[in-house]
Amino acid sequence: MLKRLYDIVLLFKEYVLLGLFLVVSITLLALNDTRQIRTIRSFTVVSVGVLQDILSFIPNYFDLRHENRVLRELNLVLSEEVSRLREGKLENLRLRRLLDLKERPPNQYVSANVVGKNLQLLRNTITIDVGENDGVRAPMPVVNDEGLVGKITATGRGYAVAQILLNKELRVSAKIQRSRVDGIVRWEGGRSLTLQNVAKMLDVLVGDVVITSDYSSLFPAGIKIGLVSAIRPIPGSLFQAIEVTPSVDFSRLEEVFVIIHTPDSTRSALEQHFRE
Repeated sequence: MLKRLYDIVLLFKEYVLLGLFLVVSITLLALNDTRQIRTIRSFTVVSVGVLQDILSFIPNYFDLRHENRVLRELNLVLSEEVSRLREGKLENLRLRRLLDLKERPPNQYVSANVVGKNLQLLRNTITIDVGENDGVRAPMPVVNDEGLVGKITATGRGYAVAQILLNKELRVSAKIQRSRVDGIVRWEGGRSLTLQNVAKMLDVLVGDVVITSDYSSLFPAGIKIGLVSAIRPIPGSLFQAIEVTPSVDFSRLEEVFVIIHTPDSTRSALEQHFRE
């Protein structure tokens, strides 16, 4: 074994000596701290940095292969999800036609910029740059891509004021998306909303999504309000205290959409008649 190794070293002795000399040279350069060596080191570092910067536009082949594989897998999952959603929608339409149920009309939206905020009181509002000239009326709902923002309370020709969820005067009929448990969402101060009128024995879990319910004539059903963040029993009561974290970050609110939706006057009049 040693003789074979010796023969290999003799066969490649030039390369072995070259490697040995390179190691010795690099070691001496590393241990040497003269001004000339420092200059060479600085020049070498700068040169390597410039070379890396020049070659940085060349993509890493292996990283691209991995990223491409991940994107293909994600595309497959999303395609399957879209297919399932499309089938679910078609099945829902068939069942509604079979049962002769009314289909909900699609919502129409008016985009707006938030030009004013009042977030320091118990009756917090925002001002937006659309109004009656844009078809906006009170009490139309206001949303953004994260969920429910509030409702229009006053309008001018080019501007409107909206109550947001962080307003003690606003009540929203809501439900737990998973278990369909109903309640009323309101704000009592602080950072969270509360879901009220939910009995202790009903199925509510931390992390559940809270959405607007079908029982509201003001807000269309299915708009996200927030997530259940805490649940605790109320001593001496049949109900439980449920905290809901809003899905909308009101401190960063800049753009919103007004839903061109007005309550059904016939329904409102009928419900008001039987309340009296």
